[in-house]
Amino acid sequence: MSNAHNWQSLYPFDSHEITVDGRRYHYLDEGAGQVLLAVHGNPTWSFYWRELVLALRGRYRLIVPDHIGCGLSDKPTRKEYSYRLAQRVDDLGRLIERLDLHEITLLAHDWGGAIGFGAAVAAPERFSQFVLFNTAAFRSAGCPLRIRICRTPLLGRLAVQGLNLFARATLRMATARPERITSQVRAGLLAPYDSWRHRTAIQQFVLDIPMNTRHPSYRTLAAIEAGLGQFRRRPVCLIWGMQDWCFTPAFLDRFVEFFPEAEVHRLAEAGHYVVEDAHEQIVPIVEGFLAAHPLRIPATPDST
Repeated sequence: MSNAHNWQSLYPFDSHEITVDGRRYHYLDEGAGQVLLAVHGNPTWSFYWRELVLALRGRYRLIVPDHIGCGLSDKPTRKEYSYRLAQRVDDLGRLIERLDLHEITLLAHDWGGAIGFGAAVAAPERFSQFVLFNTAAFRSAGCPLRIRICRTPLLGRLAVQGLNLFARATLRMATARPERITSQVRAGLLAPYDSWRHRTAIQQFVLDIPMNTRHPSYRTLAAIEAGLGQFRRRPVCLIWGMQDWCFTPAFLDRFVEFFPEAEVHRLAEAGHYVVEDAHEQIVPIVEGFLAAHPLRIPATPDST
């Protein structure tokens, strides 16, 4: 295997899985101690978080799932799985329950914000603080043209699932530092999405953006948005790539309205794939935030 395609060397982690309704739900479980739950978006997977996992696993326990249809998880068809936000939230909640995670620090990017906060709203006693990267967990009236095109019937599906244009385009459009997307990184980001069927989740995420009240996921997202207020006094860190054309600085401003006491970091030279663009800046920011807000780690239950 050529070095360009040997993306596995960038992902030196042991695989773990649970079974959810008969489907393999893959996740990483690296390190020990305070739990950092890192939730990815579309069209990424746990590979996106690799630099943070490598940097932080010596002091923290990082749980990094691949959503069903993504990464190393099973990839069912549309008829076999709903691919709706409510299902995503339920899947993540079941992983949290199965691993019995408490005092969780949520790290969320892109769709990970809605999915992660969905799990937090459903079980707020399990979550303690939040680190958010270019994401949303509330309704928005706008949708960029380049994403709307991918939502068009037939043509959009052919482009996203058939030609893999969505995932390939993000390798250029989602970064402010294209030199960071080396052939090896490119191979890693694209690796799970190597066929029409394996790209089902990418297309379904695009279609699941609820742009009106009739959309099946609109009420789910509205309920998540309504639940954000309960975390208003929790520690929140907002890390934003300011060159993002999708989750623009306006989304950051909206989060500041929900969390006016949040610690805010605006990274001028980073885009949507903010962790790819700026992980060297992000690691000390996250470390500083966690050090400033130490959590009580539950003791191991007494076997006696």
